[in-house]
Formats: sequence, structure tokens, C-alpha cells
Amino acid sequence: MSLLDMIGPVMIGPSSSHTAGACRLGLVAHHLLGEAPRGAVIDLHASFAKTGRGHGTHLALIAGLLGMAPDDQRLPHAFAQAQEAGLTFEFRDTDLGDVHPNTARIAVKGDTQAVTVQGSSTGGGVIQVAQVQGLGVNFSAASPTALLRYHDAVGMIARIASTIAADGVNIATLTCTRDTRGGQALLAIELDQALSPEALAFLNRWPDVNWVRMLPKLMDG
Repeated sequence: MSLLDMIGPVMIGPSSSHTAGACRLGLVAHHLLGEAPRGAVIDLHASFAKTGRGHGTHLALIAGLLGMAPDDQRLPHAFAQAQEAGLTFEFRDTDLGDVHPNTARIAVKGDTQAVTVQGSSTGGGVIQVAQVQGLGVNFSAASPTALLRYHDAVGMIARIASTIAADGVNIATLTCTRDTRGGQALLAIELDQALSPEALAFLNRWPDVNWVRMLPKLMDG
């Protein structure tokens, strides 16, 4: 048992699952978008929909989209911060199916980019991201995580893994999904440390790769 398990995360707000976890889900979308958010539609499932407002879930999700951490003193004023930043948003209560009660699907767009993220806050500020851009993933953002969307082709995972090894970075876990054989694939790789800017730029130049993002570690401890 860790110290985090006993005392919970450092955070602003009343609930680690409804506030800290929700903020981290927003942060994932913030980093994957890669630019200032301009508009967001957020679907709230089950417990998030029913009790979210009383627990600060709505504020926390917007705070995360703006790049705030769970312990940011500005979190209670996230709606005002969003207005100042030019971010418009809409919340909808939605049945997302057989998923964790504390689940949100965030569709956010900037001036040139758009991203959709679905994830759950599972307790203690811990999150589990289940979908990015409509494709299945499985990561917690507890360590630096690289995401690549590319055209499915023989040897792509091996080539990407070789590039990561050449950068001196170790792979902790790896998940890959594709919509169809030879279609679009999404690779999520949890790493011991972030890839260098040079390695990311190298991957981004590949003809079959159309999207690369490097998520920082978002969990404490």
C-alpha cells in the first residue's frame, strides 16, 4: 500500500474520483489536442452525470482541458478561466454503455486539431483511458505515454519499438488497436521516460504516421 492509497492525492475539491480523476481526464485531452482548446462537448455517464455538479466534476474537467493540475488553486474558477481563454463547452448526460460509472467522453477542438477521449476515474484520482479518436486503448497516464495513429502495415510496431530503443527509452506496456486490417491503427506505449523531441520528430515524418503525441506523467508518486 502506498501513501497515495492511504491519504489520497493532492487536490482541490471534495472528491478524488469526481474531482482529481476528472481533472486528469481533461488533462489527457488537453495534451492530446496539442493546442489551445476552443470548443468542447463532454458526455457524462452514470455517476458523473448524476452527482457530478455537487462534486465539482464539471469544473474539474474544464480545468484539465485548460491544462490545470488537480491541485491548481484556479480549479474552482475553471468556468471563468475558460471564458477568458475563449473556450466554449457543453455538458451532456449520456449512457455510454457497460463502462465504469465515473466515465466521460470528451470531444475537444482547437484552431486546427480535434481529439476525442473516453476514460474513467476509478478512485483515488486514478484514471483509465479506454478510447482515443474512437479506437480502443488502455493506459492510466501514470507514466509518460506515447500515442501514434498510423496506417496499419506490416512491421510498423517493430519499427516504432526500434526507434524508441534507439532513443534509449524502455517500454513498460504497449497496446494497439485498428479499425480494419490495413486501416487506421492506434498505438499507446507507456514508457519509463518521455521520448526526446528528436525521436518524436523522426516518427512524425514517417509517411504512414499521421498523428503523434507524447503525454507526460499525470499521476503523483
